[in-house]
Amino acid sequence: MKTNITFFTFLLSGLLFVSCSDDDTTETATCSDGIQNGTETGIDCGGDCQPCADLSVLSGDLTSNLTLDASVEYSLTGALVVKAPAELTIPRGTTIKATGGTSAYIAVEQGAKIFVDGSADSPVVMTSGSDNPQPGDWGGLVIAGKAPTNKGASPTTEVGDLTYGGTASNDSSGSIRYLRVEYTGATFTNEKEFNGVSLFGVGSGTTFEYVQAYEAGDDGIEFFGGTVDGSNLVVTGSGDDGIDYADGWNGNGTDWYISGAAKGAIEGSNNGDNGNATPVTTTTLTNITVVGPVSEGALYYKEGGGNVTVDNFYVSGADLGIKWKGDDAAAVARVSNGDLTITNMQFANNADGFQYTSAGAEKPSWLGTGVATGAGNKSDAPTWASGWTNGLSNSAVTTETLEGETSGTVTLDASVEYLLTSGFVVKNGGTLNIPAGTVIKATGGTSSFIGVAQGGKINVNGSEDSPVVMTSGSDNPQRGDWGGLVIAGKAPTNKGATATTEVGDLTYGGTTSDDSSGSIQYLRVEYTGATFTNEKEFNGVSLFGVGSGTTFEYVEAYEAGDDGIEFFGGTVDGKYLVVNGSGDDGIDYADGWNGDGTNWYISGAAKGAIEGSNNGDDGNASPVTSTNLTNITVVGPVTEGALYYKEGGGNVTVVNMFVDGVDLGIKYKTDDSAAVARIANSDLSVDIQFTNSASDFEYTSVDANSAPTWMTIATDNTGAGNGASKPDWANGWTN
Repeated sequence: MKTNITFFTFLLSGLLFVSCSDDDTTETATCSDGIQNGTETGIDCGGDCQPCADLSVLSGDLTSNLTLDASVEYSLTGALVVKAPAELTIPRGTTIKATGGTSAYIAVEQGAKIFVDGSADSPVVMTSGSDNPQPGDWGGLVIAGKAPTNKGASPTTEVGDLTYGGTASNDSSGSIRYLRVEYTGATFTNEKEFNGVSLFGVGSGTTFEYVQAYEAGDDGIEFFGGTVDGSNLVVTGSGDDGIDYADGWNGNGTDWYISGAAKGAIEGSNNGDNGNATPVTTTTLTNITVVGPVSEGALYYKEGGGNVTVDNFYVSGADLGIKWKGDDAAAVARVSNGDLTITNMQFANNADGFQYTSAGAEKPSWLGTGVATGAGNKSDAPTWASGWTNGLSNSAVTTETLEGETSGTVTLDASVEYLLTSGFVVKNGGTLNIPAGTVIKATGGTSSFIGVAQGGKINVNGSEDSPVVMTSGSDNPQRGDWGGLVIAGKAPTNKGATATTEVGDLTYGGTTSDDSSGSIQYLRVEYTGATFTNEKEFNGVSLFGVGSGTTFEYVEAYEAGDDGIEFFGGTVDGKYLVVNGSGDDGIDYADGWNGDGTNWYISGAAKGAIEGSNNGDDGNASPVTSTNLTNITVVGPVTEGALYYKEGGGNVTVVNMFVDGVDLGIKYKTDDSAAVARIANSDLSVDIQFTNSASDFEYTSVDANSAPTWMTIATDNTGAGNGASKPDWANGWTN
């Protein structure tokens, strides 16, 4: 007997089925785990399956409950319609990018539900997928409910062709909180356009709050009848009206902030065909801010207007307060009857030709002026809009993903917060420009690092008051959360003609001493040092064979899991460097480094504050590490000394070194023959001051009680500039 079994969940054009069959059964099942290299996952089909589609693509009819994944960036390529009784749940932090123009929109029909579960620090964002987003790039969000309207028994939505309206005043279409909808308003005709969010007959059982419409091509938000309330709404830069209500809306509005609406900031009507149609629009609007200019007034009361009360209304930069037309008989009658009442309305910074109403310059009796704060902060962005909105003074930073590789020029934007989800490598010929104030947050563990290959360049253009920050994306950041910054150059090392970086697998080394890998100034790198193995770890910043044509100054490594900063050969200088709280050494140099160090401040290194070597396999390898270190502060405790001179050590001169809170000054091992020979040959020279050292203090690991001849003990060294205290040059940009 042959059995047919169908598991029908939902059908989206981006969520296709995998068909599987054998002699006895035929099954149709969804791909449970997404797509991997174009092959099915999560389905045992015995080798007779079609590939799964990319689950990040949204389009089609949703007929069963679906919860999106905030870690996935979704592409809306067509209409996504939530069919009754299905529910669409969108968790906080989810981003949906629309690419289908007028065909791309999200609609929720009667009986279906949408749950947008954003938060103030992690809103849901529906936006354009264009590289150059503009108003009208896509449709918007359309919701149809069963609450009353005055458009008849069962009207149809302007776009999407959904039936709406009914008698269920408390109908619920779900819950929407902390949603930002951007670049909507795609146009079918002059009379048929999407709004940012359109609510058709939506009932009072629906939650609609903390919603922003940003750069909508038509209206930002519109209520077409229904009974749903709208609170904490923001509309910025709409091409028509800011917030529009009509068709017998019987909800209330609280805390609305509207700026940059082209026509009416608020357009309120009853019915365009019959100004006296029932139910009559009836609403109380409280705590409203309008920032102009607007061409049709702070409130355009039209097409019968309705029963409207407004309290605490702040208007700035508008030349018209309330507009209505003399030939709108139903609206005029309601104004005369006292059905429009405004109290505590404050006008500020209005145009020279300002009018209270379109009917005349005199203030009418039903308009009560006074002191108002509007949505909470007069014309300034309200505090409740902080963090999740776009385009306001306290708006959230837009986020973008940074990953992959480039051989061209990539310039980041300081107004965008970048999420480093895996490796990003600047290849030969490529350039990465990072302006002052840019923040990059790494979320991919050992896979997250920024690499610059030979022939590539990185330009970190931070400033003292606006550094570039590369940090952990974790809510509870820890050492080792991500890799770090790895730069490979063409300057000489003693590791052979060419070598490969410890992490990132980049070739480095060569003969170009003045090679340039770019310029790095005012950079803070935090919570680095993700571990592959005990022998293979990232540092905060790793410079492999980097040449003297590179600028490397004003750099901090904060809470690195391994070393803070390490020079692997090369000739680059390191100036104004800060390392705080590294899990291994503070600053490490090796492999024939022939650069100099000036103004280093190192505190809280677990092992050596400075670990300096020549070559771990051959202490006499050439070129020999040769460096002058000037103006150095070490704040302990450290377990392996202020300077650990090892593996041949090199030719090292240290001047103006200040050491506080350590029990060992200089460490070296007697069985390190190359290092011992160089000390005997006076290739190590140290000018140092010790203060507040431990009771069992040793000048060196070899001679505990007295300073050797190559060590000059000073009494007035200032180290990096301020003794043990943070130097003045490190104020403002360090952690």
